[in-house]
Amino acid sequence: MNNSYRWVIVAAGALMSCVALGAMFSLAIFLEPMALDTNWSRTGISSAMTLNFLVMGVGGFAWGAIYDRVGARPVVFAGAVLLGLSLVVASRANSLIVFQLSYGVIVGLAASAFFAPMIALTTAWFDTNRSLAVSLVSAGMGVAPMTISPFARWLITAYDWRTAMFDIGIMAWVLLLPAVFLVRQPSVAGAAADESAPVPAADPGMSVGHALRSPQFLVLGMTFFACCAAHSGPIFHMVSYAMSCGIAPMAAVTIYSVEGLAGLGGRVLYGVLGDRLGAKPVLIVGLAIQAVVIAAYLAVGNLEQFYLLAIIFGATYGGVMPLYAVLARDYFGPRIIGTVLGAATLLSSLGMSFGPLAGGMIFDTYASYSWLFIGSALIGLGAAGIAIAFPPQPGRERLQAA
Repeated sequence: MNNSYRWVIVAAGALMSCVALGAMFSLAIFLEPMALDTNWSRTGISSAMTLNFLVMGVGGFAWGAIYDRVGARPVVFAGAVLLGLSLVVASRANSLIVFQLSYGVIVGLAASAFFAPMIALTTAWFDTNRSLAVSLVSAGMGVAPMTISPFARWLITAYDWRTAMFDIGIMAWVLLLPAVFLVRQPSVAGAAADESAPVPAADPGMSVGHALRSPQFLVLGMTFFACCAAHSGPIFHMVSYAMSCGIAPMAAVTIYSVEGLAGLGGRVLYGVLGDRLGAKPVLIVGLAIQAVVIAAYLAVGNLEQFYLLAIIFGATYGGVMPLYAVLARDYFGPRIIGTVLGAATLLSSLGMSFGPLAGGMIFDTYASYSWLFIGSALIGLGAAGIAIAFPPQPGRERLQAA
């Protein structure tokens, strides 16, 4: 198989992450119109996103293990079918519990079928420029706020939230099902084409249990958890926070889009820096910047200030996310990368699950998001501190025993 096909894998992965994560995160756009139309509380609606992340975490671990056994195509096909189905069902929900189950459980299960398997597949195709390739696949998440979110806002304005969610579900099928057939595993020769590539630190015979108990994974998982716990609340509630600061609804959505656009540049920038300087130091600096920017949101008051912070925040949280996959591949090698990355995704999803629910509860209690941003900034600083404890980089010392 021609090695140039690896860029087709990158493009397919970017499209899948854009549609899947864009559909999931579009709940932030639906939050206010749904609350007004149904009289469901913000906490109740936001808890669907919390369920989403919890299920996504468990699903990511399961899908990652399945990927290690059968490859990526069956996994992403199942995810594509489930994603469209879950959005169609959620759009027809007449009770909060039905919405929480359909959107929170099925969307989470569907979205988790794309991230870990497609990132793992990409690392298998690339021996050089791996950080950049993984960053480009995850860049789909950055494109989502510029595409899916404005599209959802336009549909809601033109029709209503139910029609908008239904249409996005159909769109997911139309875009994802054809893309599934572009997904292929690399040939053995192609995967080993670059003999100058660094040797993975993992022992070829290492068990999953040994890997998940290693110091490398413990630090990776805890950092990923804290990083996501820090930014999930500000991301999900950003549109509502901006509106509470007097920003018009459509302008508030553009802040979300600016974050996504900045995330594209951030993924490329951090990917290139990760290839040149190493993933660990770039990750630590990025996490520290993220924490400072989250705290700075407490001082904003106009649209221009929101845009400025959105550029820095989007570039930072978007840029650091792919580095976890690069570190996982470097530490543990290709044989069990799907399971290891799925386990790390499980922990990150647990972190992501805190923000939406906490933000909804804080706003319902205090009619303000201030404590959300304060708490998120402190957790972000904790993530940077944990990342400093990463063991020596792979290729220099072999994986430490538990």
